[in-house]
Amino acid sequence: MSFLRLSIILNRTAGLPTVWSNCLAGWWLGGGGNPRRLPFLFAGATLLYLGGTFLNDAFDGKFDRQPCGAQVTTAFAFRGWGLVFLALGAVMLFWLGKVTGGFGVALAFCIILCYVIPRLAVFSGLLAGVSRLFLYLIAASTGTNGITGWAIWCGLALAVYVVGVNCFMRQEKVAGLGRHWPILLLAVPILLALIMNDDGRREAGLLLSAILALWTIRCLRHALWTAEKDFAASVSGLLAGIVFVDLLAVADAPKVISLIFFLLFGATCLFQRRSAA
Repeated sequence: MSFLRLSIILNRTAGLPTVWSNCLAGWWLGGGGNPRRLPFLFAGATLLYLGGTFLNDAFDGKFDRQPCGAQVTTAFAFRGWGLVFLALGAVMLFWLGKVTGGFGVALAFCIILCYVIPRLAVFSGLLAGVSRLFLYLIAASTGTNGITGWAIWCGLALAVYVVGVNCFMRQEKVAGLGRHWPILLLAVPILLALIMNDDGRREAGLLLSAILALWTIRCLRHALWTAEKDFAASVSGLLAGIVFVDLLAVADAPKVISLIFFLLFGATCLFQRRSAA
């Protein structure tokens, strides 16, 4: 049980830096400002994420090796904790305003759909992308300007990227060129940056686009261009690349904020390695 608890804790922490990265990017795209609201934003998003991971633990069969009675007891406990964390996260976001709280409820509902209704499992990738879009809108609503066009477009680009990662994850048993089509979805954030970045953001946008492209190619190499295919390593790397997608969305941000994104990227990679150990 101690090993099980440790593995669950590590699995939960692995994706948290990308959630914080989404919040930071969305907040900046909403005009920034109001720094005193950031702790509530990060706390609410963290609680929603943890609620989703508890539900994931309860519904994906982590406890199948336990005795039957322990399976039922543990699964119900994790479902209960998941719902509690989701409720607390939504309440925390309502503290920041009705719009923020409303999107928080929508995100909580989306998380519940991912795990509670099995027949929607085929749409899990789409729901994951929508969840990240909601995070952008939640964060942007706490900024000085609120939800802007940039926040919506960049949130949509991130959502498409996440859908692409989820689709690519399911291509392991697909042969031939059919496994390559999700790569087109991974390129959407770069295409958006090339189209929408004006002269003031062009240079930084090109540099960050190159960083994201090189990281994506490095990740895909594990699954597509090596003798021993490792889709798990590719998917983990692509999920860490969410931070680079966020950084690309805020190409005009000050250097100190860019540094925070790189620290979040490093934290994501570190947590992933600990989780896989």
